[in-house]
Parts: sequence; C-alpha cells; structure tokens
Amino acid sequence: MKRAVFLDRDGVINEVLTKRVKFVNNPKQFYFLPGAEEAIKSLNDHFDYVFVVTNQGGIGLGYMKEKQLQKVHDHMVAELKKKGATIHEVAYCPHKPKAGCECRKPNSKMILDLGEKYKIDLEKSYMVGDTDTDIQAGKKAGTKTVFIGEQDPLADAVFQNLKEAAHWIIRDINND
Repeated sequence: MKRAVFLDRDGVINEVLTKRVKFVNNPKQFYFLPGAEEAIKSLNDHFDYVFVVTNQGGIGLGYMKEKQLQKVHDHMVAELKKKGATIHEVAYCPHKPKAGCECRKPNSKMILDLGEKYKIDLEKSYMVGDTDTDIQAGKKAGTKTVFIGEQDPLADAVFQNLKEAAHWIIRDINND
C-alpha cells in the first residue's frame, strides 16, 4: 500500500479572497501562496502521491465552466512541474453547495476514490485543508489531518501555511 497527501487547493496552495484575487476562475487569477511550491516538492520526495481535492461549487452555481477549471488546474500543474513538484491528480466536486452529493467535502468520496484507484493506505496518509469541511473529509476517509490557519479542534495538527505543515508531516511519517 502506498502513502499520499491530499491537499485542498484554495487557501492551501493558492490565494483566494485576498486583495489580489477573490476567486480563481482563470489561470491569470492563480497565485501560489508563499512556500507552497517547495512544500509540494518536499512532499513528493517522501510520499508516493500528492493529490488535490477541491470543492469547486462555482461550476454548479454557473460562475465558471468545467473547461475553465481544467485550464486553471493545467496551469497549476505545469507551474509546479517547472519547480520540480508534481500533483499526480486533481479531483474536484463541481456541484453547488448543499447539492447533497457524495463528493463535496465534508464528504470523503474524492479521497476514497483516489485511495482506491491508487491503492493508498489512508491511515498512513494526510489531508491538508483550511476549512472544517477539509478536516471532516479527511477524518471520514481515515487520514491524519492538518489544518492551515489559526485553529481547528478536529485536526491532528495546525500550521500557518503549507510549508510548515509539510515539515511536520515529513517528521511525523519518519516517527512512525
């Protein structure tokens, strides 16, 4: 069985709701958060896979088309590749909030599906996110969880950014 890190996108990898960008609806609005690229590269060095699992309700709400979202994700993956970092797959929920789907976090279908597809040991894997719904999805899937932000009582660890979180995750797996 393999190990993976599941990353939320907005607020973990890239800016959202900042002075520079409100929502990311095209590649020009995609700005990496400081240290995110190096953090992903360091996770690549210690894990079999790094995935992105992201709610993208803007599609269901009609703010963007799936084709636009694919362009954003292609841009993100290409820019990371230039830095020697890899996202192995991006999973997203296109449904609007409260649609009742299984894939929208806090549900864990995106994580479970990737786990099955890539033969991931979820108990030896991590979900990193900046909302309660990310942490809940990780818990439901059986991963350890890391919250990016001030505090989350459900998370196994809390850090200010992905770079700090990656350092802790790597130390944590080396202690197992």
